[in-house]
Amino acid sequence: MHSIMQAVVYHAPGDIRVEEIAKPECRQGELLVRADACAVCGTDLKSKLHGNARIKAPLVMGHEFTGIVEAASPDAVGGFAPGDRVVMATTIACGQCFYCRRGWRNLCENLAPMGFSYPGGMAEYTAIPALALEGGHVIKVPKHVEAEHAALAEPVSCAVNSIRQSNVQQGDTVLVMGAGPMGLLNALVARAAGAAVVLLSEPNPLRRKQAEQFDLDWILDPETDDVLQIVHGATEGRGADVVIVAAPAVQPQEQALSLVRRRGSVCLFASLPIGKSMLAIDSRILHYGEIRLVSSSDSTPEHVREAVEIIATKQIPVDKVVSHCLPLGEIDRAFALMMSGEALRVVLVCSIL
Repeated sequence: MHSIMQAVVYHAPGDIRVEEIAKPECRQGELLVRADACAVCGTDLKSKLHGNARIKAPLVMGHEFTGIVEAASPDAVGGFAPGDRVVMATTIACGQCFYCRRGWRNLCENLAPMGFSYPGGMAEYTAIPALALEGGHVIKVPKHVEAEHAALAEPVSCAVNSIRQSNVQQGDTVLVMGAGPMGLLNALVARAAGAAVVLLSEPNPLRRKQAEQFDLDWILDPETDDVLQIVHGATEGRGADVVIVAAPAVQPQEQALSLVRRRGSVCLFASLPIGKSMLAIDSRILHYGEIRLVSSSDSTPEHVREAVEIIATKQIPVDKVVSHCLPLGEIDRAFALMMSGEALRVVLVCSIL
């Protein structure tokens, strides 16, 4: 067995290297996983461009990964065995704090994510900590699911969380603002949850073009289309049942209240940058419309299990969401594709099984 492996290692802003490092060991209570696919997300790109104080550098990056169990510690919990394909709810919770005791593991006071606190999945191998196994953060994937599709379980689980938070119901009209990869996943999971009409609003023409390949009812340009008129026209003047804002911008977050019906839900899925996160909203719309203003952050193991089921049963076309598959060593090309807007989700092929 090789003791050296290839990995993408974060050192500092602008300093991300493909290196040969020591292969991790399978320690007490752990799993050793041969990672074969890891998606590159917007957080990874932000870390490259601007840094991320949460990353305990130098550290292997990657939290949207899947792989095959190579070794399981005899005392590892969960009943995993060599050959099992697994994914993770990669933001590992302590299991002991106020929020964990209530089942809100994504809001844990002591979060320790893979790729930030623990070495991540942009490597040929990764060790899954005992704490993750004890907390149910590791989920088996049916063998028929392809690696590059399984790697999307984590981002799909984040959309599952927002759809649950928004209380999307059968027959609903849902508007998603922002057509980046996560906006598209929100729209697709809303459809899988029973939404009858799904509208997508996006100012970037390339993103709108990419969205045309998906089963959506309306793809709107907020700079030229009257989004308010179109949404009200599609709902007999009421407004959408649910509005999910997946655009990290102030304007759509402020506008969302005017686009939702009374007793509807607005979910702020996207976060705004530090120092630019204040909103001006009309509290009278909230009050007299009895509107639910909620948010969604990360996901729990339960959300990941639901995401695996959605992917495994082909409820959403993840094959279209994965726009590029690249070798592990081409992380810089992955970032370039993301910055150009050409890519939806780039998946790195970490190892060949």
